[in-house]
Amino acid sequence: MDFRIIKSPSNSTKDILKKRMSKNSLRDLENADAIGLVQGKFIDMIYASDIAEKAVGVTVEDIRGTCPQHMVLISVLGDTSSVEAALNEIKLKMKEVGAI
Repeated sequence: MDFRIIKSPSNSTKDILKKRMSKNSLRDLENADAIGLVQGKFIDMIYASDIAEKAVGVTVEDIRGTCPQHMVLISVLGDTSSVEAALNEIKLKMKEVGAI
């Protein structure tokens, strides 16, 4: 499982993500101060999504990729401290179940 945080994402970065996500979360992307990216197996990404949204006030969105049957990428959108907290909570819970 891989984790990254983009603080103050550029407009070009947001444009790349816009092309790969559903229209429902575009407003959340535009208003995001930070973007957390988490990549891993499908089962882990569903679990991570649930953890993040329950932990803090973030929006989680599936990012369509080129190899959806093997790896899945989710974005965690929100203010910087919430995105950091969400990713830290994902890491903690994944360690508890032995996923990382």
